[in-house]
Amino acid sequence: MSINDRIAKELELKLNVVNNIIELLDGGNTVPFIARYRKEMTGGLSDEVLRDFEERLTYLRNLDERKEAVTRLIEEQGKLTEDIVKALKKANTLTEVEDIYRPYKAKKRTRATIAAEKGLKPLGCLIINGDFKGDLKEEAKKYINKEKEVNTEEDAIKGALDVVSEMISDEAEYRKWIRSYVFREGKIVTKGSSEEPTPYEMYYDYSEDVRNMPPHRILAVNRGEKEKILSVKIVANEDIIISYLENKILKGNKSTDEYLKESIKDSLKRLIYPSIEREIRSELTEKGEEGAIKIFKENLKALLLQAPIKGKVVMGYDPGFRTGCKIAILDKNGKFLENTAVFPTVPRKDIEGTKKTLKALIKKYDVDVISLGNGTASRESEEVISEMLKEIKEESGKEVAYVIVSEAGASVYSASKLATKEYPDLDVTVRGAISIGRRLQDPLAELVKIDPKAIGVGQYQHDVTQKKLEESLKGVVEDSVNMVGVDLNTATPSLLTHISGINASIAENIVLYRDEVNGFKTRKELLKVKRLGQKAFEQCAGFLRVMESKNPLDNTSVHPESYDIAKKLIETLGYTMDDLKNKNLEDIQNRVSEIGLTKLAKDLEVGELTLKDIVKELQKPGRDPRDEMPKPILKTGVIDLKDLKPGMVLMGTVRNVSDFGAFVDIGVHQDGLVHKSQMADRFVKHPLDIVKVSDVIKVSILEVDEKRKRISLTMKGIK
Repeated sequence: MSINDRIAKELELKLNVVNNIIELLDGGNTVPFIARYRKEMTGGLSDEVLRDFEERLTYLRNLDERKEAVTRLIEEQGKLTEDIVKALKKANTLTEVEDIYRPYKAKKRTRATIAAEKGLKPLGCLIINGDFKGDLKEEAKKYINKEKEVNTEEDAIKGALDVVSEMISDEAEYRKWIRSYVFREGKIVTKGSSEEPTPYEMYYDYSEDVRNMPPHRILAVNRGEKEKILSVKIVANEDIIISYLENKILKGNKSTDEYLKESIKDSLKRLIYPSIEREIRSELTEKGEEGAIKIFKENLKALLLQAPIKGKVVMGYDPGFRTGCKIAILDKNGKFLENTAVFPTVPRKDIEGTKKTLKALIKKYDVDVISLGNGTASRESEEVISEMLKEIKEESGKEVAYVIVSEAGASVYSASKLATKEYPDLDVTVRGAISIGRRLQDPLAELVKIDPKAIGVGQYQHDVTQKKLEESLKGVVEDSVNMVGVDLNTATPSLLTHISGINASIAENIVLYRDEVNGFKTRKELLKVKRLGQKAFEQCAGFLRVMESKNPLDNTSVHPESYDIAKKLIETLGYTMDDLKNKNLEDIQNRVSEIGLTKLAKDLEVGELTLKDIVKELQKPGRDPRDEMPKPILKTGVIDLKDLKPGMVLMGTVRNVSDFGAFVDIGVHQDGLVHKSQMADRFVKHPLDIVKVSDVIKVSILEVDEKRKRISLTMKGIK
């Protein structure tokens, strides 16, 4: 089966769609571009499906390359047979290919290779073939060679059995069966080596079926083993495996069978099982990594696509103890205006001085909302802010709110080259406060400046293959930025870098050109940017908006290649370009329905999926898809842990999602946990099926453990 046929079968796609996608990817088109502007060719597949497609295509191409390499290497040894060729063609995984290659692979010096050097391989072949009749000890005397340290017939037989053990271990069919059996019937068994309490206590005396172990437990066990707190092994019924091997290997020959039984046990214990155990542990780790990366991807995407708080003057508040809390004021467009430091926490605990300073800044700049980082000293700062906001309302009637914002990665950004370039004259801590403020105004534009791994919305993110994690998260950032689109005249180089078809040097060139000409007037001007050729323009143009353009289509996600179609559509429906400019196409869907989408598509010679997207965009030109996301909860007061009672219903924001549940900020400094069993009245396979990061949800208190600072929440039975 060809790669194209196999992907079509695995992903349940039509073969022509698979052929189209491969052609597009090989032609240098990016996933965001294909997902958005080549829907007719893909059948409207999402960016997530296309990313999976691309990953699978790479794996299968690597598999084919390895098959070719193994075929060549065996052929060079003069040992390639028709059976080997057939087995390689049938192999579906890299593991199977390596099993086939194992007997022909250059080996380190093993007991079997040492025995072969002593001339004992023919005796080993005699034993495993099972057709020898007579006394094996007598036969073994022929192989005595004192120069090669084969002093007795026992030495000869022992060396010959080492050869037999390796032959058994090298048999691909046996390894495949044993691997499958252990995976199906084996158990992971863990033991703890510490008498002290650790996060791994539940695994001190634990076992679970290999096939059922969920990703987060695999990675937890791996970490416990790495920290030398846990010992981990896979246990399976050895008798069943030995019975299988004996049925395959024994020939019913009294002269050799007892020796073969000895070799079977030795091969299994010394060679096959340790190797299979490593392979299965590696496979489980891969499964764990895939699960962890999937959760990180979903959480990161939800975080990046949080609804921005637009048109608000924001006070960024980076809390701290010894060096105080850093304050940064940002105007409605995120421009930095002023900074200061206040000391409401220990050791100074200047609460009145803090209130006075903050009130003056709020009045001076007419601050609408405070963006408070959730790190060290956040709780103490929140109490002071809450009191101060009540006083402001009593004194002037002005309503000022605050929002708790995750500050994960803010310190990484503050000390980065990018932050130094943006604010060369500001202290690292002030940059942190600016970042916290901007995360509220435009989470996407701010978070793309930070290494996604530092944002901290994953589980066991440090335990997974970092290269794989980086590639996956890079894809999420790219898809998110392109889904939203960016303003060509205000986007930073770090934001532009994530746009389809634009790399770091082109992003810098765009900004240089923009500064030279005092802003882009049209999308077409992109072609004047140094090193931005026709292909790059095709990939990026639809994701870049030019609000100042005379052509209102430049401020939509309609691709320039479809401008003529869009203009004909506007004309056909009885509108003008001025109507588009003035956003007067609200009833466009009704007019399209009157004529019929299929007829319109035929008349305009365009695909229905593309036409549908054009209509949607013309209805709300320049729309931000994030506006449809839940807005952050604006707070004015603080709740104490001791005020919580079972049955109390509260609104909360999902901060993180794991395999077993969701952590929800309900405004008490300590996130509560909604276990997946408490998310719905039906069975929940994974929490991501119900919630995502930044969702605003209604929860009820189940239990509060003040001593351990744990809050159990439920989403069930709430009206």
